[in-house]
Amino acid sequence: MKRFVALARVSSREQEREGFSLAVQEDALRRYAANAGGEIVRFLRIAETASKSDERKTFRELIAYAKKHAEELDGLLFYKIDRASRNLFDYVELERLESEYGLAFISVSQPTENNPAGRMMRRTLANMASFYTEQQSLDVKEGLARRVQEGWFVGKAPYGYRNVRREGRCATEVDSPSAENVKRVFHLYAYEPLTLDALRDRLHAEGRTYRSDAPRFTRSKLHAMLTDRAYIGEIPFKGQWYPGKQTPLIERETWDRVQALLGGHVYHAHQMTFAGEFMACGHCGRAVTGEQVIKRSKSGERRYVYYRCSGYTAPRHPRVRVPEPELDRQVLELFGRMKVEDPEVRDWFRMVLASQTRDAQKDSRAQREELTRQASLLVAQQDRLLNLRIADDVDQETFARKHTELRDRLASIKLQLDVLDRSHDETAELAAKVFELSQTLQNTWENADYATKRRILEIVCLNCTLDGASLCPTIRKPFDMLAEGLDLSKSRGDWI
Repeated sequence: MKRFVALARVSSREQEREGFSLAVQEDALRRYAANAGGEIVRFLRIAETASKSDERKTFRELIAYAKKHAEELDGLLFYKIDRASRNLFDYVELERLESEYGLAFISVSQPTENNPAGRMMRRTLANMASFYTEQQSLDVKEGLARRVQEGWFVGKAPYGYRNVRREGRCATEVDSPSAENVKRVFHLYAYEPLTLDALRDRLHAEGRTYRSDAPRFTRSKLHAMLTDRAYIGEIPFKGQWYPGKQTPLIERETWDRVQALLGGHVYHAHQMTFAGEFMACGHCGRAVTGEQVIKRSKSGERRYVYYRCSGYTAPRHPRVRVPEPELDRQVLELFGRMKVEDPEVRDWFRMVLASQTRDAQKDSRAQREELTRQASLLVAQQDRLLNLRIADDVDQETFARKHTELRDRLASIKLQLDVLDRSHDETAELAAKVFELSQTLQNTWENADYATKRRILEIVCLNCTLDGASLCPTIRKPFDMLAEGLDLSKSRGDWI
């Protein structure tokens, strides 16, 4: 009995146009083998869903198997010449199997003889198939480029949009339910101190669902969403971004703020006051992290927050976990020492804060002048780049890449300027409020929210370590003098 190896290949477009499928090819190949008095010992298939790498893997598997079992085989079966290979390089591999290993090349629907005339006919058909494949690829690339120029996505629209057919063409429109989720995600991350994990939990608590088949948001989905420029009206193509026709879902100011937060690695771990790299371990120097423990009983559910070194599982590391109420107690004790009873001392301390704020504002003006200079240079570079594009001295892809880069850098500088304009005034005002708060902190600390507590600690404390269960802060000037006790006899005017 003869033994054959068979390969069937089909793509969705060819199946629709030519009316044959893998099943049709398989029936024809098995029927040929049976009529020839043989059987197919290895059947390989390449479906329309196969990627290029999978398709290549299957073809290489065919070649390797044929070479290894050449003495046991009588030929290679294909439905048509163009089913055997899609390019001339692969066809040469098949001809080498015929000439060097004696394996006959058999096309069941386009039979040819194994002689010079037959091989010439096969090569002509293979050349036509290769030409059709290359031309089709070129047509597809040109079609995709035209869609990009017209401002449409070249594939499936991202989350928040949907693809629709308009006048026989694929267009994009806003998908209201998912678009509201996108807007909420950007707003929460931009204007509330949430990490990606905390953002995910917040969305779940609000009852928001990602999709019906995958209701929960994941960290990776949220990160991809927050970095997708499609939401500010752009479309991706070959690693670059181009102006799109879709309705933007996010304002540029909010987008820039989110990117600044992502780029700056702002991370407040699960809204835990003392986590998020606020404290370092006194034993090893690693960051102190927080963990939440939920204990359930018949009376209900209770939540406990503990803080520990992120590397406390290391060998010989102290296994210490400090409950949050204990750290709150130590902070209250610290602020208790800062309480000042003498009105004259309070007025003097306010004067010192105002003086130091003026010095900080001088530095702020210098930083602003430098950022303004950088912004002017970027605007000039944008103008030169546009002139080069108009003169056709740079191609469209290079222009798009450089234009996006310059625009993002300029947006980042403008965001820094905006933050700089407000930060020192806010810090000065908040510093004065912290001083006032320090005088009554023991009565108000427990009712303060996470954001307020965290900001107070960042203003008062330069850094902090956790030595066992003890909080060891380094207090910023001039609050350190309040904590240690003031001695006006050692002061000079507006200096401490």
